[in-house]
Amino acid sequence: MKLSIVATLYQSAPYIAEFHRRATEAAMQLVGTDYEIVLVNDGSPDKSLDLAIQLCGADPHLVVVDLSRNFGHHKAMMTGLAHAKGEKIFLIDSDLEEEPEWLISFSQQMKNERCDVIYGVQKQRKGGIFERLSGQWFYRLFRALTGMALPENIVTARLMSRRYVEALLMHDEREVFMAGLWYITGFEQLPKTVNKHCTSATTYTFRRKMSILVNSVTSFSNAPLTSIFYSGAAISTAAGAYTVYLIVQWFFFAKPMGGWTSVMASIWLLGGLIISFIGVIGIYLSKIFSETKRRPYTIVRRVYGKQDN
Repeated sequence: MKLSIVATLYQSAPYIAEFHRRATEAAMQLVGTDYEIVLVNDGSPDKSLDLAIQLCGADPHLVVVDLSRNFGHHKAMMTGLAHAKGEKIFLIDSDLEEEPEWLISFSQQMKNERCDVIYGVQKQRKGGIFERLSGQWFYRLFRALTGMALPENIVTARLMSRRYVEALLMHDEREVFMAGLWYITGFEQLPKTVNKHCTSATTYTFRRKMSILVNSVTSFSNAPLTSIFYSGAAISTAAGAYTVYLIVQWFFFAKPMGGWTSVMASIWLLGGLIISFIGVIGIYLSKIFSETKRRPYTIVRRVYGKQDN
């Protein structure tokens, strides 16, 4: 099979029919009938699944993967890529903020540049001032804490080669952060400037963005743990210096209340040492925790379409 188009469904009922029509037209223009469209229902609370199943009955190219519950956008995307069979895989959101017709220009650039990935980058991040600023700070904080220079303002839409997708699926992460996985998988990846539309209100609230930031940083960096250690070391150093100051003050200048010097110095010094030791232990515990908790990141309830008997 030459092409797979992969998209996720969550509150996507108003867009499914048009997305399917436009994705079908783009795929047929590019590869004829040798394609498939894989839709992953991520526990959508509306009629997205029912509408997708109806389309399945009329289109043998359509495959619907129904997850047992809502697992999250990134995990649903990984599940869709795992079910894709094409030599080229086009990943895109189904809400029509990203145009299915981008497939044609992405494919042409991939052919000309001979690369493994063409990914979309917005000319200007959509949304209001808060959404744009929060997006900028997200990438800056992520880069500062992990050292990974992720491309800014990327969108979901990307055309990938089979070997890249197979390498991407080798990451057996339990906590999936797609932008980070796309980056560390490597291969030659080139941007394509696009204009993303705004068809609906974003579901990424401030709380959800903060959750993604924490998850992404802890998935790709041990900086929070090592910062605990360095904080403890700094406290210990400051406590030691202050202890010397108090001793000098006691011998050569005014004497403080009896017992106060030793108590304060002991509390600060021991507190700093304890934080340092907890930080060191935490680094090792985090590694053990990540390796031993092997929960599946999604569970497929049923697959509808040409694979469904």
